[in-house]
Order: sequence, then structure tokens, then C-alpha cells
Amino acid sequence: MTKTFNRRAPIFLSYALLAFTALTGSLSAYAQAAGPTYPVKPIKLIAPVAAGGGLDNIARAVAEKLSRSIGQPVIVENMGGGGGSIASQATAKAPADGYTLMIAYVGTHGTNPAVRRLPYDAIKDFTPIGMIGATPNVLIINPELPIKNFSEFVAYAKKNPAKLSYGSAGPGTLTHLGMEQLKLAAGIFMVHVPYRGVGPAYTDLLAGQTQAMFPTLFAALPYITTNRVRGLAVTGAKRSPAAPTIPTFKELGYNGFDGQQWYGVVGPANLPPAIVSKLNTELNKVLATPEFSEKMTSEAMTLMPMTPTQFATYIKEDIARWAKVAKDRNIELE
Repeated sequence: MTKTFNRRAPIFLSYALLAFTALTGSLSAYAQAAGPTYPVKPIKLIAPVAAGGGLDNIARAVAEKLSRSIGQPVIVENMGGGGGSIASQATAKAPADGYTLMIAYVGTHGTNPAVRRLPYDAIKDFTPIGMIGATPNVLIINPELPIKNFSEFVAYAKKNPAKLSYGSAGPGTLTHLGMEQLKLAAGIFMVHVPYRGVGPAYTDLLAGQTQAMFPTLFAALPYITTNRVRGLAVTGAKRSPAAPTIPTFKELGYNGFDGQQWYGVVGPANLPPAIVSKLNTELNKVLATPEFSEKMTSEAMTLMPMTPTQFATYIKEDIARWAKVAKDRNIELE
């Protein structure tokens, strides 16, 4: 019997080999794009403030733990100025590859977008990765006032509308909008005295030049514990373990006072889902470590692990919250 030799077989085999090579190459490229090996180099974590202070401390604590968890250095870069807008712009314009991240907070992604025209869009220009946590705000007063609790404060303010003024860290900040929300809800009047930062506002409150303030609990705790100011009420759903004797506004019959000084991690828009998922998982691992939890608790912060979707919703709701306060109080800043 004569055997027939198929001359086309080597050609078919060559085509098959080429197709297989192309397919495996495509799958490899896809897998690499999806980020299974991410990260392969150091990650930059932008802190939208100058070095030192609460937000910078949080950024460095997160960076240290995250570096160990993901196996690559996470380097904090301080980029202050413009109320966080400089850092936000830099983050928004960075490549969407997961190597430039930022600590977002209530200023960059809450109050500022609600009251100012910004050079970035807090929703469209970023990819939410995860929440870190929040510290409540607290209503404090100069202890020389004849006021012992919140109900007495409201009564005093109504009876003496020209005698109370409050300081803030500046127009449109949480210390300003939070107090304006309270004035509206309680039906009271106080003169707003804006400062360039919270430090000078504290100086005048302690000296009696102003009578009230609405700062973060963490910043107020040293003054509360030494009786240099009196804490009357805190924001949030429940009392803070750092100041368990101070009631929440909700306990006092004032709903909607959930505004807090919060912190989270974001990246540029359109980060690959696989990278977002990995970063969220690793961030939540950091939040779950006892050492990190103890450090944040010592700073009056409640940790709030979230999925990227939950964090995105939180940001949108926070902007809407402060936009409503700004509209109700006719606050609009350039």
C-alpha cells in the first residue's frame, strides 16, 4: 500500500503554533494588565497637607502597614496647599496604574466640593479604594460661660443672641459648616469668626475672645480633659470611647448630625478593578491589625472598613450633606 504524505501538515502546524503563541501572549498581557503581580514597584501615597499633624500621621501609619502587607514600599509624599486641591489635581492627573494614591478626607471630598468651584471633580476624577476611619466633631465652649450642658447652651443662645460667637478653621471648612448646620437645626444665632487654621481659633476660644467651636474630638480632647474647654455634644451614631461622658446630638434629639472628619484612600479615575480590589483587601487587612486599631483609637478615630462601592456612596452622600447646609445657609465660596 502506498502511503500518502500530506505536505500541508507542517504549514497547519506552524499556523496552529503561531495562533497558540498569540493566544497565550494575549492572555499573559491581559493577566498582567489585570494586576495579578501588582505591585512590582514602590507606591506613592500623597498626603494633601504639610508634614506633621493628624492627617500626615494617619498617612504614615497606613503606609507603614501597607508596605509590609503588599511587599513594596509605600512612600508618603506631602503636598499641601489650596485646601488639598493641589494634591487632588496631582492625583487625578496621575496614570491609572495603582502607583499613585492619595489620602482623601472630608475637605478634599466632602466640604470643599460642596461650597467651592474646584479644579477637579471629586466624583469623576477619582477611584474610591477604601475608607480608613473618622473622628467625630464636638461642640465645645469656653468654660467661663454659665452653661453646663447642651440644652443650657441652646437656651442661652436664644436668650442672648448677640453674646455668642464661634471660631472656625476658615470659611467652608467642617468647623464652619458643622456649626451652621447646628444653628439652623437649633434655631439659634452666633457670629462666625473665621481664622486661617484651627490653631488661632483655639487661641481665641481659650482666651474668651470667642465662646464656641466645633472641632474634631481628637484635636479637642487635650483641652477637654484639662477642663480648659467644655464638651457638650459629639457627632456620629454613638458616643466616642475617647469621651464617653459626652452625648451625641442624636441622643439629644438632633438627627442628621453625622458629619465627621473622615479619611480614606483614593486613586485616579479608571483604576483597573483587579488593582482596586487588591488595594481594598490589603487596606482592610491593615485596619484589622490590633496595633493599627490601637493607634487610631488613641487618636479618637473609629475605623470604618468599606468596599470601594460603599466608600464611593459615602463620598457622594457627604458632598450632598454639606451642599444642602451650604444652600440652606447661603454659603458659596470662590
